[in-house]
Amino acid sequence: MATALAEVKPRELRYDRLSSLIERFKVEAHILKNTEDEVLQGNFFILRCMQGFRKLVFLPASPNNPTEVKRICQDTVVLAGARVEFGGPGSQLSTALPDYVEIYLKDAPELESLAALVVEEVLSPRCGSAAVINRLCEVVVIRLLRHAVRSGVACSGLIAGLAHPNLAQALVAIHEAPSKQWRLESLAEVAGMSRTQFAVHFKEVMGETPGSYLSNWRLALAKLDLEAGRPLKSVAARVGFASPTALSRAYQRRYNELPRNVALKTGVAA
Repeated sequence: MATALAEVKPRELRYDRLSSLIERFKVEAHILKNTEDEVLQGNFFILRCMQGFRKLVFLPASPNNPTEVKRICQDTVVLAGARVEFGGPGSQLSTALPDYVEIYLKDAPELESLAALVVEEVLSPRCGSAAVINRLCEVVVIRLLRHAVRSGVACSGLIAGLAHPNLAQALVAIHEAPSKQWRLESLAEVAGMSRTQFAVHFKEVMGETPGSYLSNWRLALAKLDLEAGRPLKSVAARVGFASPTALSRAYQRRYNELPRNVALKTGVAA
């Protein structure tokens, strides 16, 4: 059984838990036509229940599951449906969220106002509606992540880590400065915890060690950079690997592909 998480008062520091993630991840929102076949392909819904209130339902990490979508939409009116997909490091957020996220919009005013705009654009499309809807969905997802961090909907994983006042500081430090040669002691200091306490709580909440998380974050950024056509040597230095060879070995273990193959696809020499 997991032990209770101790919360040590972190040193005073203003920090943003999400921006260093959001600026790197990709959100693609595809609004679906309000037909049964289309709606069954969705994972993001704004619904009106028979009682008259509205709710937002999101299945972030689930593949298409028509049976589950039918259950969700039963006895409700689908005001808007979409297929929302994460790319880049954002996929770490989607897998960190619970499989099923349900928010009654009356309890989240900031989401309610945005959801109302999405529904308005869907029901009364005008010039540029597709672009407006896609951007609104991106903002709704970001607000949803903010709500998830604040309300503590996740018990483990990245969302839970960002919700923890001490671990969040270490996570933000990793996200913002991946090339820094972080050691367990320095991350513990950032978190305002002892070395042992930090290591234990990080593993309990995140499900992996600080070193493993740091390596996976660096590799996720390296993948984005390589796909963008950046040379292997500059990518290795940019994300904190000692050499291109070290990055190549770690990349192959993680993605079962050599970085030079990505470079060849983009037409850039590794």
